[in-house]
Amino acid sequence: MDDRRYNGWELEMDCPIEGRVLKPRHKGVTMVLDKGLGIRALKDLLEIAGDYIDFLKFSFGTSFVYPHDILIEKIKLARLYGIEVFPGGTLFEVAASQGKVNEFLFRAKQLGFTTVEISNGTFDIGEKLRQESIIKASSLGFKVLTEVGKKDRNNPLTLEEMKTQIKEDIENGATKVIIEGRESGKGISIYRDDGSIDMKMLEGIVSSVPHNLDVIIWEAPLKKQQAVLINQFGPNVNLGNIRVDEVIALEALRRGLRGDTFKSTLPDEGKEGEERMIGA
Repeated sequence: MDDRRYNGWELEMDCPIEGRVLKPRHKGVTMVLDKGLGIRALKDLLEIAGDYIDFLKFSFGTSFVYPHDILIEKIKLARLYGIEVFPGGTLFEVAASQGKVNEFLFRAKQLGFTTVEISNGTFDIGEKLRQESIIKASSLGFKVLTEVGKKDRNNPLTLEEMKTQIKEDIENGATKVIIEGRESGKGISIYRDDGSIDMKMLEGIVSSVPHNLDVIIWEAPLKKQQAVLINQFGPNVNLGNIRVDEVIALEALRRGLRGDTFKSTLPDEGKEGEERMIGA
C-alpha cells in the first residue's frame, strides 16, 4: 500500500512513533462509537478516517430504532471501507433477557452485520448462555467480541473475576475481549473516578494474557487514557469507544504527532532538542 496515502503533506518526514500497522490488521485496532450518524455524516467520516477505523459499533440499542433502509445502507457503507460493523452489546442483552439469542444472531446475519458483541454489563446472562452464545455466533461466521466488566459502578467485577472471564472467553472462541470503560471512562474497571488509570488493575489484566495482549481492546474514551496506553504498549494497542470526531486525533496520537506521545520519543530537552527542531 502506498504510504503517501497516510501522508497528506507528501513530505519525506518520519512520524515520531514508527511501526504503525496498516489495515487489514489484527492489532492496533480502533473501535469507534456511532450513536446515530446519518448516511451523509458517516460518508464524511469514512472519507477522511476510514483507513483508521477497524470496528464501527452502533452504540447500545440505537440500531434497533433506525429506519430499516438506513440501517442496511450504513452497514454496506462501512463494509465498503473494510470496517467490521456490529450492534452494541446492550441490544444482545435485551435479546438474551427475552430468550431470543438465536433469533438475534440469525437476524444480525441477515442484516449484514459481520461482528457481534456478547456482554452482560447490565443483564446477567450467566456463564452457560455466554459460552453458548460465543460458540453459536462463531459458528455463524461472526467475529465475536466479548465485553468484561459491569456498567454499574456499585457492582464492579474484581480483578480475579475479570481475569477468569477473559480466559474463559478466549477459550470459548472470542475474537477479542473488550475491557469495559463506558462512554465516560470514569469510575469503572481500570479507571478511577477522575478517569486516571489504576495501573495495578491494568497490570493484573495484562498478566492474564501475557503472550496475547492483541486480544484485548481497551475502551478508552478520554485522550489522557489513550496517551497512557499508547506510551505503555506502543502505537498498536487496541483502543475502543472512540468518538467519531476523535478518530483522526487518535491516529495522530498513535504516531507521535501529538504532544502527549511525541514528548515520549524525545531523548531529552534543552539545547539538543532545540537543534533537532530547527534541523541543525
